[in-house]
Amino acid sequence: MSDIVERRLRYIERQQKLGHGVNVQFEGLAPQGSGPLNRHGMPTVPIDQHVVHNWPVLDLGEIPDIKLADWRLEIGGLVENPMTLTWQQFMDLPQVDDVSDFHCVTSWSRLDNHWRGVRFKTLAELAVPHESAHWVLCTGYDRDGSGEDYTTNLPLARAVADDVLLVHTWEGRPLPDEHGGPCRMITPQLYAWKGTKWIRRIEFLDHNQRGFWERRGYSDTAEPWFNDRYSLVTSDE
Repeated sequence: MSDIVERRLRYIERQQKLGHGVNVQFEGLAPQGSGPLNRHGMPTVPIDQHVVHNWPVLDLGEIPDIKLADWRLEIGGLVENPMTLTWQQFMDLPQVDDVSDFHCVTSWSRLDNHWRGVRFKTLAELAVPHESAHWVLCTGYDRDGSGEDYTTNLPLARAVADDVLLVHTWEGRPLPDEHGGPCRMITPQLYAWKGTKWIRRIEFLDHNQRGFWERRGYSDTAEPWFNDRYSLVTSDE
């Protein structure tokens, strides 16, 4: 067995020991919401959310025009095997189909979305994060008016959930540009801003580095069933 395979297997074993990965501050608290329980044992609609049937568009005022020939996904930081994937290399990875919900922090939820893409944990297993890596920082191709890149952070334990995908297909069609096409990340068990649109870089870190909205007051953990929308801390950690 090669050294990189051995390290990859040790990484997978560490992730299995993490369990479900809910932030410790919510351990023991009852999730809040309405409707029958979903596949994760949570009420279908999280607290203070309402269901919509359209898919509202929220962005920083820019919709990047990304040709598939130019698209790249960089994976780096504290990993054994940093890489940059082309579109074809990304599409050659194991693909999965999933149906999951989409919860926006602005109080709407769109249920039963049909996605196709690559699991985040597949990419993590290829890159083999160091044992010290506990956080992820993702960067998109979009920027705000000042030129600041869109970034978002999330705990590694939440990023490797089975339903966290980098998706290229929604409802049987290519992911629309305005919703992050050709590829975006989705985080069905967290508020949707944690799923970077137009994703281009994934960094594994040993500390929490706040992203675009987190530095402006949004939560680091973003747990919908606990109304975990905002943070009292707005530093640039």
